[in-house]
Amino acid sequence: MAKPYYQDKWVTIYHGDCREILPELPKVDLVLTDLPYGVGEVYTSYQDTLENLKELIKVTLPLMLSKASITAITCGVPNILLYPKPTWILARVYPAGYGSTPWGFDCWTPILVYGGDPYLKNRMGRRPNIILDNTQSAISEEGRQHNKAKEEHPCVKPLEFWKNLLVRCSVKTSDIILDPFLGVGTTVVAAKQLNRTSIGIEIGEKYCEIAANRCRQSVMEF
Repeated sequence: MAKPYYQDKWVTIYHGDCREILPELPKVDLVLTDLPYGVGEVYTSYQDTLENLKELIKVTLPLMLSKASITAITCGVPNILLYPKPTWILARVYPAGYGSTPWGFDCWTPILVYGGDPYLKNRMGRRPNIILDNTQSAISEEGRQHNKAKEEHPCVKPLEFWKNLLVRCSVKTSDIILDPFLGVGTTVVAAKQLNRTSIGIEIGEKYCEIAANRCRQSVMEF
């Protein structure tokens, strides 16, 4: 088993290729992750080509599905058809719009989910299948933090949105959360702040260090 790059009571981070580390990990409750998009973004240890993304999906998705009862992946609208058919598609909705598409302003992105709704499974009633994201506003504190984080990583996800997505897919604080494409650590920070244990895997050592520092500074909710 690989030695953790960082570990505390709530978080374990591994530095390495998730294709090698995932088979060694125990079962978890939720895989929550954001794969590359195949659009030429510049990462420290990965070539973001469409062909590489297709290979990642082919190899890693079966591994992720084998580890958790629920897997949630933000994939981007153009990549929906690259993935096997999900159980359902949640939507990240930007009320003010964000960017442009061939059909106007982009006001949503898909979240592919594999597995049943945990609220329905636990007899907790129905919840919306959209997650609002108000963090794109540059004048909000979350917006400013998001823009700062983007200086370190080209595709970092806003923490508050990610926390909302996490609790939509996880109803128990006893759940263990796994992110095989950790980036700068948003998933493990969100899990820690929501009193859940988590595991992250990241191939870029620079991003591992940023994620570890964020975990050291993270404050939990009570």
